[in-house]
Formats: sequence, structure tokens, C-alpha cells
Amino acid sequence: MECTIHWTPSTGMGFVAETGSGHLLAMDGASDGGGRNLAPRPMETLLAGTGGCTAYDVVLILKRGRHDVRGCQVRLQADRAEADPKVFTRIAMHFVVTGRGLPPAAVERAIALSHERYCSASIMLGKTAEIVTSFELVEA
Repeated sequence: MECTIHWTPSTGMGFVAETGSGHLLAMDGASDGGGRNLAPRPMETLLAGTGGCTAYDVVLILKRGRHDVRGCQVRLQADRAEADPKVFTRIAMHFVVTGRGLPPAAVERAIALSHERYCSASIMLGKTAEIVTSFELVEA
């Protein structure tokens, strides 16, 4: 996996990431740090990527288990250290999984498998942050 980050001086503290798969991702800083608030902060991007990684796993695990999953939303709330480096210290993930007849135990197992075995991002962040999960089911 590779990625190249380009600073765009005309934006102040804006950056564009070009991923190995050929996609572009904009990032920017807060106004008080020289940015113009035109895109997500790099740490927000990291948090969003983690949410995407675990949501992907949960949906895939449920589909492979032949469950009728129709939607998956993950809300993340992260706390950061007060001093530099301001690593994530706690990440709460709340999953809202929609489907027909989804057994709560299957959803709970899919979330656990993601965080214990498959989601590289949450497993990596779990080295510095306490990660807690919760979920709710919505019948479709």
C-alpha cells in the first residue's frame, strides 16, 4: 500500500493525498493552525477510515453468514490526549445495523471479530486507545 501527500501552499495548510489505488483525498487544518477549514483534519480522516474499516468488516461478516443485512452506520466519538502527541485515548463506536431478522448474537459476533481479528485500523489504534463498542438493531 502506498500514498503520496502533496501540500498545496495556496491553501495555507491544505494537503491532497493521492492513494495507491488512484484516488484523491483532501485534508486541511483549522484556521488557528494556518488552515482554511476546507476539508477534514488528518486525524478526522484517520477516525473516519477506522469507522469505514470496521463497518466494512461487519457488513461482510454478516453477509457471509447469510444474514439479511440492509444497512450499517457507525458513529464514532474519540477522545485525544491533552499533550503532544495528541493520540486517541478512547474511541467509542456505536453501530446501527439494519436488516431483517438479524440475530443480536450474530451482530455482536461480527463487531467482535472486526475488532479482534480483521480491522487493521481499530486493532492498530487499540494500542493507544481504549475502544468500546455498542450496537442497536433496526428491523427493515
